[in-house]
Amino acid sequence: MKCTACGQDNEENAQFCGVCGTNLISGEVSVGTELPMVGFGQAISRGFSNYFTFSGRATRAEYWFWTLFSTLVQGIPLVGWLISLAVLIPSIAVTSRRLHDIGKSAWWMTVWLSLGGVWILWSVGFVLEVIGLEESRNPEVEFWDILGTWLIWAGFLTLASIGVVIWWVVWFVRKGDKGPTKYGPDPRHSTS
Repeated sequence: MKCTACGQDNEENAQFCGVCGTNLISGEVSVGTELPMVGFGQAISRGFSNYFTFSGRATRAEYWFWTLFSTLVQGIPLVGWLISLAVLIPSIAVTSRRLHDIGKSAWWMTVWLSLGGVWILWSVGFVLEVIGLEESRNPEVEFWDILGTWLIWAGFLTLASIGVVIWWVVWFVRKGDKGPTKYGPDPRHSTS
C-alpha cells in the first residue's frame, strides 16, 4: 500500500506508514508533536501495569527510570532478594519493549543469558578443578598454576562482558524509531 503523504511503499495490511506515520486507512497525517517525557513515577506504574507485556514499545525514559527504580529497591537490606524476584519479570518486559522501540528483536536479550551461562560454566569448572586438585594431591600441579590459567580465561570473559555492556548502553541510550513500526505505534506520539 502506497502512502499518500510521502509515497513510501508499505505492507499491504499496514495501518500506518513506516516512514511518516500517516494513517493509511484514513489518510490523516500525525501532527508530529511528541508527548511529554515519562516521569519516574509513571515509569514505575507502567512497569507494574505492563508486568507481563512483552510486546509493544517503551521509551528511553521509561526503560531507564524503571532500571533506576529496580536497582534502588534491590539494595534494600534484608528484602532486596525478594524485591529482585518481584521486579524480574517486569524488567525483562520493559527491556523487551525498549529493544522493540529501537527496531530490535527481544531475542537480543539472549546475549546476556549466554554471557551469564559462560560465567557460570567458568565458575563451576574452576571449583571442580580446585576440588580435583585437593583430592589428587598431585605435587606436580600447584594451585597457583591452575589459578593462572583460569584467571586468563576470566580476563577474556571480563573483556567480553565490558564490550557487551558498552554495546547494550549505546543501544539503550539511542532514541527510538520514529513513527509506527512492526512492533507497534510510536510511544512518544498520541494514538488518538
